[in-house]
Amino acid sequence: MNIPNKLLYTKEHEWADFSGDNVTIGITEFAQSQLGDIIFLEFPDIGDEITHGISFGEIEAVKAVSELFAPVSGTVTAVNETLEEAPEKVNQDCYGEGWLIKVKPKNPVEKDNLLTSAQYSELID
Repeated sequence: MNIPNKLLYTKEHEWADFSGDNVTIGITEFAQSQLGDIIFLEFPDIGDEITHGISFGEIEAVKAVSELFAPVSGTVTAVNETLEEAPEKVNQDCYGEGWLIKVKPKNPVEKDNLLTSAQYSELID
């Protein structure tokens, strides 16, 4: 299972990349493998506020529909519009082209509540 060290993780299987001014958010390889083929994603709009620990969208797969939970609070600055036409990119490259949204964080200290790659690995074992 691929769990990149540079990312932080939630117990709900989202990842967060804190490089730069914005936080890039996606779902983990474990999550996409459990969901199966992803067929639809629902995101907030650019400019919307999201709140740490609260649902910000949905991911629909062949096996289930799951909520997406925000690893940090902030303002949505980008959504991956490619996924509207090609949601399978989340299955194919969840840490790259399959990213979900980007957020300008309101409270960067919230990242202290997230899991390291080692902690996340223990969670899913």
